[in-house]
Amino acid sequence: MKKIHLLVLKSFIRPFIVTFLIVMFVLLMLFLFKYIDDLIGKGFEWYVILELMMYASATNVAMALPLSVLLSSIMTYGALGENYELVAIKAAGISLRRAMYPMLVVISVLSIAAFLFSDYMLPIANLKYFSLLYDARQQKSANFLPEGVFSNSFPGYTIRVNRKDPDGQTLHDIMIYNKNAAQTNTEVLIAKSGKMYRTPNGEFLVLKLTDGVKYWEDKGENNFNFRQKLIRYRFKATEQKFDISGLKMKRTDEAEFKSAYQMMDLGQLKDNQGLTSRQIDSGARENFKLISAYIKYFTTQAVSDKSKKNTKPVIAGAPLTGLRDYEQVAAIANATSEAKSIQDLLKNRADRDAELRKNVRRAKLEYQKKFTLSAACIALFLIGAPLGAIIRKGGLGLPVVVSVAFFLIFYIISTIGEKSVKDGDLSPVIGSWIAIVIITPIGMFLSYKAATDSVIFDMELYKRFFARLFKKKAVVGS
Repeated sequence: MKKIHLLVLKSFIRPFIVTFLIVMFVLLMLFLFKYIDDLIGKGFEWYVILELMMYASATNVAMALPLSVLLSSIMTYGALGENYELVAIKAAGISLRRAMYPMLVVISVLSIAAFLFSDYMLPIANLKYFSLLYDARQQKSANFLPEGVFSNSFPGYTIRVNRKDPDGQTLHDIMIYNKNAAQTNTEVLIAKSGKMYRTPNGEFLVLKLTDGVKYWEDKGENNFNFRQKLIRYRFKATEQKFDISGLKMKRTDEAEFKSAYQMMDLGQLKDNQGLTSRQIDSGARENFKLISAYIKYFTTQAVSDKSKKNTKPVIAGAPLTGLRDYEQVAAIANATSEAKSIQDLLKNRADRDAELRKNVRRAKLEYQKKFTLSAACIALFLIGAPLGAIIRKGGLGLPVVVSVAFFLIFYIISTIGEKSVKDGDLSPVIGSWIAIVIITPIGMFLSYKAATDSVIFDMELYKRFFARLFKKKAVVGS
């Protein structure tokens, strides 16, 4: 390998790793901002949050990888152009296309790795991520005793804490209602202050209460008088223990999420498409059998050609000719009833058929997305490398702005294509590949301009062009 190729590869690897980590960090922060309310205050262990962030990072690779390729390629060739290294390469008789060969090899290898990741690792990461996120969002809050609120977090008890200290454990003005089997408040405890902590195994919440009084009612000696005896008990210190083992996060069986298309690989998606297509065909045959009994044409005997010639043409209203008024009304009512029966019969089946066809489109779209990730890396590299050679700016300034602009265009077109596929307006192949088909010619055009030392981003060139244009208009006007 030539030293020039090593120089280009070394110039690319460092920006690629840095930009990939930066983009992953930004996407991870967006994930946390989106679900912060569902995660904070629920008493999760630190490793649960870490595991969720790890799976979320894996699901973000599909967006972070193409953007990192685009940004790092612009930075690499922009820095080479800014330091006049591209000029030295061209002066040595090496064209820009030849200098891009090792990068194309690296990006091709990266694209193959992206395909393997999307087919083998991404379905598993999606399954782990969505199942864990679902369980985390379903988890009840660990803020058992909010201030100034009657809390029913513990079965059989209603607790109110007037104020908490900043440490979150010291409580003031505590009121506890203990409900009996009839769900009536027959026992009340009031305390001036207390401490709250969990047992080491995390199964119980203990309240150490001080300076309080406890009231409860008893039936007394006679069973017919429920509120005969009132007992009052004062205490300097006491403890109340509440079971919180049922509030721990419970994991849902991951098999319940495997039917989603994001959790399937190529083989599973293909099998799902075949199964759904067979269900559609079977439903169409069943629909034909159901409605054929209502169509009289299929229940009448065939008429010969000779009989057809001698038959008079049927005019409007002829089937009811000769019937009395009440018979005509009955015939119309029967026909309307049969039409409504067919409509009601087919409505639910039509909705099911539409849903099955929508599932087929989604499966085909997810199938194509396994390949578009790899193609997107190559297409965005074809834009980034010549664009960096043209603008001749390295670092995180102008390259970031340009790369984000191109990536937004690519992402918006991809999103519109996917939505059109789901709505049935486009085929899955066109909808999934339309963004790549649009940006690839742009990359080829930029590669041609970079190879011919074009100055399409030189503002002075445009200023001179418009100055000459307006000067000509002024001469013509005079």
